[in-house]
Amino acid sequence: MAISISVVLLLAILAVIFLRNGGLKISHALVCLLLGFSLASTSVAPTIHSGLTATAEIVSGLRP
Repeated sequence: MAISISVVLLLAILAVIFLRNGGLKISHALVCLLLGFSLASTSVAPTIHSGLTATAEIVSGLRP
């Protein structure tokens, strides 16, 4: 759950930065949002979730 909130927060921050710099228009953001909700309701959602979880575990295991 904490990883999901972190990913959502990171993506929200990136979206705000892109909107402010003009690299992402409101219509593009809405399409991305709808795509995310669509993917969450498909059979691909568990695969995406496990991929994000595995990536987060690998990154958290790295030592500088």
